[in-house]
Amino acid sequence: MTQPGDYKTSAVWLKTQERSNTTMLRVMSWISLKLGRHAGRFVLHLIALYFVLFAPDSRRASLNYLPRALGRPAKLSDIYQHFFTFAATIHDRIYLINRRYDLFDIDIQGKEVIIPLINAGTGVFLMGAHLGSFEVMRAIGRQVPGLRVAMVMHEDNAQKINGMLAAINPESSMDIIPLGRIDSMLQVQKRLEEGMLVGMLSDRTLGDEPMAPVNLLGTETGLPVGPFRMAALLRRPVVFMVGLYMGGNRYQVHFETLADFTDIPRGQRDAAVQAAMLRYTEFLNQYTRLAPYNWFNFFDYWQTVPAALKDKNKV
Repeated sequence: MTQPGDYKTSAVWLKTQERSNTTMLRVMSWISLKLGRHAGRFVLHLIALYFVLFAPDSRRASLNYLPRALGRPAKLSDIYQHFFTFAATIHDRIYLINRRYDLFDIDIQGKEVIIPLINAGTGVFLMGAHLGSFEVMRAIGRQVPGLRVAMVMHEDNAQKINGMLAAINPESSMDIIPLGRIDSMLQVQKRLEEGMLVGMLSDRTLGDEPMAPVNLLGTETGLPVGPFRMAALLRRPVVFMVGLYMGGNRYQVHFETLADFTDIPRGQRDAAVQAAMLRYTEFLNQYTRLAPYNWFNFFDYWQTVPAALKDKNKV
């Protein structure tokens, strides 16, 4: 499971070892593909129970988050459901990566937002979060012609994702742009110029980078400014995307207009970035309350942003 993060000197979630490993992924993939999704999901209950009992840091983070989204005190059953939902989305990756889209009932909302931008062929930023499943994007290509996605992520995470994909299906591939390289911005620009959708999960810091204080679920925390400034510098439209797991085999994919930096004058860029971050936060508030067990940041998310990292333009 994804592990803790921090704003202070470097993101703790980047350093923490994944509990899963390549061997376990191969075993789970074999069980799931040979014995079926129902048999595989039985194992998920054991995994969720394990984390409830033996992962105190993740359990504490869940207990810190759930009352904010549920609007009531969290019960042990809520914590269990939180872990199970995360495990279920990870498990469903096995089928999505192997193109078993027939197993899922996927409701796409907001096609009128994303399809014209795809058809324009000038490139679009997709801003997501560790909320629900971004992997479900693979399945909607059947309903949204011309969908091509490249993901921007930290280099360590990129290596882990590629390793996971190889463990599940050696023939699977994902176009990943690692952050932190000299040519990272150029690679993003190239994909956009090819008409691709460039996806970023913009709810976590990568370490010592500017943060903007925002009000998330009634409490101040911080969001990294970098992803929004990148979109503004490259002058592209930005769409919020979330793929919510709704139980059973059901997913809801939502596309929402977030910002359009195409014609923003340079002097108005900071204000436009602030407005985009505020709208992004509003979407996080909306969709975490709609599907509260889909929040997959299992660390102390609500921390005070250090003064040295605060962006000069408060959102």
